Amino acid sequence: MPTKIIFSPPMPKDIMDECRAMVPQGFEMVVVERGVAGGIEAHRDAEYLIGFARGDMGPDFYQTLPKLKLVQLISAGYDRLDVAAARQAGVPVANNGGANSTAVAEHTWLLILSVLKRLAWQHNNVVAGKWRIGDLAEHRLYEVEGKTLGIVGLGTIGKKVARRAHGFDMPVIYYDTVRLTEDQENALGVRFVLLDELLRTADVVSLHVPLNAGTRNLMSARQFGLMKPSAVLINTCRGPVVDEAALHQALVSGQIAGAGLDVMAEEPGKPGHPLYTAPNITITPHMAGPTWENWPKAFRNAFDNVQRVARGDRAMWIIPELR
Repeated sequence: MPTKIIFSPPMPKDIMDECRAMVPQGFEMVVVERGVAGGIEAHRDAEYLIGFARGDMGPDFYQTLPKLKLVQLISAGYDRLDVAAARQAGVPVANNGGANSTAVAEHTWLLILSVLKRLAWQHNNVVAGKWRIGDLAEHRLYEVEGKTLGIVGLGTIGKKVARRAHGFDMPVIYYDTVRLTEDQENALGVRFVLLDELLRTADVVSLHVPLNAGTRNLMSARQFGLMKPSAVLINTCRGPVVDEAALHQALVSGQIAGAGLDVMAEEPGKPGHPLYTAPNITITPHMAGPTWENWPKAFRNAFDNVQRVARGDRAMWIIPELR
């Protein structure tokens, strides 16, 4: 009898077809919606769950699936996961193993260039019938060559952002609680600095940290006060890493020159959010990760982990809190 995998919540048909085509031999995958009658409750014999963390994964969730051996996330982030409930149940939770790292690194560069070139502002002017308006000294456009990129969080995504910076002839500095060796830094072409030093020095500050107690509001009024007036902030990790009220003040006061965000503290952002009208900001709707090329990478990592656990090995990419 095949071993049962639950996939939840369901995704669009074409994506689920990609996933079904990769189910390993000896396994059966059932796609279910959580929180509806006949959903997960009907599959108490399932040993694996693949999908996304949701707010309904408390103690009752694990009691409903007593045979569960692994929760395998398709996402990199897991801030919506009830880590305590998973720990109490003794069920390991793994993220997607960097499957979306290329997509997020590319999106980071999309935002960097969009902010420095004022792409959204230029587009909105053109479609409104305004061609090359304003004072070129007031609405400044910038090149990236020679500017210093400061990366906060040099994990898989941060490293890929750093590699791409060299193609733009940008020196790269980084801060991370886990430092590379000197040989690793030399190979990647990066230099470690303290966080305050990075904020004072970098022309572009790009955030790539997980959301936890230590990184919540990592960027607030004091940190923005350290940045150059010509510097820009890029955030493609998690919204609450940035104090949005402090960011708004930094933008409207000219304390920093611009910002590019793919994430917000509350998603979706409420209508009339102050950041929507802040000067020189580009916001995308938490869409850095889900490129079409990403899904097979994430599913491949997920099924590899399932097979590892099934044969008695330890899963890869278990979240730090449960290692």
